[in-house]
Amino acid sequence: MRLSNLILEDDEMILELVVNNVSYVIDVDPRWRLLDVLRDKLGLTGTKEGCGEGECGACTVIMDGLAVNACLVFAHQASGKEIITVEALVQDQELDRLQESFIKNGAVQCGYCTPGMLMSCKALLMKNPKPTETEIRRAIEGNLCRCTGYTSIIRAVKDVL
Repeated sequence: MRLSNLILEDDEMILELVVNNVSYVIDVDPRWRLLDVLRDKLGLTGTKEGCGEGECGACTVIMDGLAVNACLVFAHQASGKEIITVEALVQDQELDRLQESFIKNGAVQCGYCTPGMLMSCKALLMKNPKPTETEIRRAIEGNLCRCTGYTSIIRAVKDVL
């Protein structure tokens, strides 16, 4: 953590971070999590809160290239980091190929897990553009989905390859 990116002032913390390629310098409560910053301070509500304890993966974002549960990351831990949220997948009003594949393969049902699932899969594909089925399964093992049974999600990722 670089001290230049974390300054405490009167029960508030000034946080510097990059979210979806936009730099922010914002005041936040030091008790906040990255999830709170994204949703409540930056208005990026695509990142969902499910369990609040890192079990469901609904809040998954990409931080410095790694899929992380935003509910488990304190705001100060995101200081100086680059964060990618599900909102960044849409470019020029066009869905990302992964989003299109989720739709095509029926990998979206109730939709609550979808943002986190997409971000876990996107992090995998950023690191490994040709993952095996085992690697796909491993990448999403921290994301709970009660609707699809995972088969269609795995098929959607394979369809992008």
